[in-house]
Amino acid sequence: MLIAISFFAFPTFSFGQEVDVVRSPDGQLSVSIFIDGGELHYSVSYDQKLMLEKSPLGLLTNEGDFTKEMSFVSAFIGKIDESYTLDRIKQSSVEYKANTLFYTAKNKEGKKISIRFFVSDNDIAFRYELPKWGETGATVVESEITGFKFPSNSTAFLSPMMRPMTGFARTAPSYESGYVTDAPLESTNARYGYVFPSLFKIGDNGWVLLSETGVGSNYNGAHLSAIKDGVYTVNYPQMEQNNGFGSTGAQIGLPGNTPWRTITVGESLKPIVETTVSYDVVEPLYEPSQVYKYGKGTWSWILWQDNSMNYDDQVKFINLAAEMDFEYILIDAWWDDRIGYDRMEELIKYANSKNVDVFLWYNSNGTANDAFQTPLNKMNTSIARKKEMKWLQEAGVKGLKVDFFGGDKQETIRLYEDILVEANEYGLMVIFHGATLPRGWERMYPNFVGSEAVLASEMLVFVQDTREKEAFYATLHPFIRNTVASMEFGGILLNKYLNKGNQSGQERLTTDIFQLATGVLFQNPVQMFGLTPNNLEDVPEFELDFLRKLPTTWDETIHIDGYPGKYSVIARRKGDHWYIAGVNAEADAKSLKLKLPMVVGKKLNLYNDDKSKKPFIKTVEVGKEGVFEVTIQSRGGFVLTNH
Repeated sequence: MLIAISFFAFPTFSFGQEVDVVRSPDGQLSVSIFIDGGELHYSVSYDQKLMLEKSPLGLLTNEGDFTKEMSFVSAFIGKIDESYTLDRIKQSSVEYKANTLFYTAKNKEGKKISIRFFVSDNDIAFRYELPKWGETGATVVESEITGFKFPSNSTAFLSPMMRPMTGFARTAPSYESGYVTDAPLESTNARYGYVFPSLFKIGDNGWVLLSETGVGSNYNGAHLSAIKDGVYTVNYPQMEQNNGFGSTGAQIGLPGNTPWRTITVGESLKPIVETTVSYDVVEPLYEPSQVYKYGKGTWSWILWQDNSMNYDDQVKFINLAAEMDFEYILIDAWWDDRIGYDRMEELIKYANSKNVDVFLWYNSNGTANDAFQTPLNKMNTSIARKKEMKWLQEAGVKGLKVDFFGGDKQETIRLYEDILVEANEYGLMVIFHGATLPRGWERMYPNFVGSEAVLASEMLVFVQDTREKEAFYATLHPFIRNTVASMEFGGILLNKYLNKGNQSGQERLTTDIFQLATGVLFQNPVQMFGLTPNNLEDVPEFELDFLRKLPTTWDETIHIDGYPGKYSVIARRKGDHWYIAGVNAEADAKSLKLKLPMVVGKKLNLYNDDKSKKPFIKTVEVGKEGVFEVTIQSRGGFVLTNH
């Protein structure tokens, strides 16, 4: 449970079996919970406008049905007032204030279940809490009917859940699908539903973002169903995931609780971009074994692919990292076979002599799918992990990238947590790839430094359709995927062609400045960029200088402008340095008047594309009114910074 600086709870006079209401501290956001016909429901309003209509609540367990024949027991209200710091998310210092409702009902057998609501000014978090029922000390939560019924004039921005055990080496689902945008609700009927987070435009009333947080080894990850009778529901993993092994529900000890379901609400997209609710309602699960260092890295595999996994090419990318003042190199699949453990120790020493530290790639697989890249069978059992991690610590490795998970069952979530906990014991940071959405993990696990869980840079290399939609997807992530969790995209690709030769083939369709802008738009505390050694000669020096100075952790994030799928502009601050960045996915250049009160009267560097899409830099000044006019080319970007 959340540890609060202050917490006050006292019984309310519930309206019998009518309605209990909890409002945000500013009074704008309200949640009503009630029982109708023996069924639990809730609704959500913002500024007296209905954002979620009557929607179902309830769980089905092997010890009782809490979806029907329910009756009211009690309701208590309270307050949460907490401050915390976290150096790996969009905002380093957070004040969280919320009003709470603890609502208890019972089923026909008299077994109780409670729902705890936290309601802050733009966010709702709620979870189910199950007491001990007599001597019963454990239960299996088989399914959940938690639902979301939006007004019929709403539209959806959703990414479909991948079909289990499909894709490369049967590793799906890995949260690497595209998006439907502004889709009528009745058309959102994907067979396997949709991943979290999920964004909805509520007519002219505003926006709603759905997600979940606080998922650890105690539970399974969930996703959103296809719409049915006007309602989306929380769905648990399909049985086919993890090669059919493991329960689709969750086994929990009693008393116990589910993860938090989160709802972010606003008249504009500002609260969506700036929300910290994923972290507000969870707690650190253990102390870091050391102070972890974040930063940027080079990564040969993204453009030079498997053939680069040799000693000499890795030396080139270590030298590139040193030339760029980057902290890391990521050495990807096959290193154990093509470089070997002994020579890897030599390579790590060479990197350290250049003030570069090393991340090494691992295959998570041993039983769940057909992924064959090595190192294999090193991360799937505790005995193998501890032996490997001991060597990693002794060799001086600083982090792991673990790949190919494919699923949200409790079995798989437990593997994520086991890897993180044991890695911390050996002073290792962890990036997950081919993975699920992180759900509060930045605060829960101090050595977690990001997950892919997005149609990321490797698909730019492999798939023409993804290259054509690169700008489109980039305008979605600040509003959806990256707003609830860190996103290890592996971007900043400055080759004209996305391959080693850089002469022909997979042509990059976005501008250089677009690429630089995504370094600000996409947030992750450790960023592995797609630069190659030739970029030191064929990229303008001012672009390289920009990347040398670019932070990967931020103190503040502010939404400036944008519309998902069209364009996006956000501002991030590190210390006294502001970075305002935007990209444009529309077919024509877009001229904007941006309100930038944070840089009024300041001289700034503007990185932009001219009409022919060639990059340039110039000094500009934001006037006393705090309004700055900028034109973003199609598939282009801009960055405005005082750094």
